[in-house]
Amino acid sequence: MSARLKEHYEKVLRPNLMKEFGYENKFAVPRLDKIVINMGVGEAVQDTKKVDAAAKELAAIAGQRAVITRAKKSIATYKVRENMPLGCKVTLRKERMYEFLDRLVNIALPRVRDFRGVSGKSFDGRGNYALGLKEQLVFPEINYDQVTDVRGMDIIIVTTARTDKEAKALLKGFDMPFVN
Repeated sequence: MSARLKEHYEKVLRPNLMKEFGYENKFAVPRLDKIVINMGVGEAVQDTKKVDAAAKELAAIAGQRAVITRAKKSIATYKVRENMPLGCKVTLRKERMYEFLDRLVNIALPRVRDFRGVSGKSFDGRGNYALGLKEQLVFPEINYDQVTDVRGMDIIIVTTARTDKEAKALLKGFDMPFVN
């Protein structure tokens, strides 16, 4: 399944982008670099076991073990101590990245309630795209009966594109359902 998107990029998308933006060299064409999936677990302040549950769910979604993220500083108002586990993240590259993007676009996003498409304005100015999901249940890997808490996640798609226009053209080529 994963090779499908990579093959599509090399055979169809790269030549189209070369024509569209006038690249001479095929290595100058924007490509996906990595996808970072981040899950912040605010309830971890009371119960640190919630971070482990989130990490297990994230590992099931990504197909790769999640790294637990910890607090850098103590913040008394939020009862956060330094080095306290507060969330988890996964960085996907190469095959797993393409496979995850395929599942995100074709399976998970259409399962989001009242889904009309993703915002075309969530680029950071350097060709990276950020997207937030309100619940992890849209992924088929998550067993609905075993979920104790509904958690959201941030998905950051990092590309080698220099501008947002190039990055948007790249993601459109991967069938990302942009609204505007």
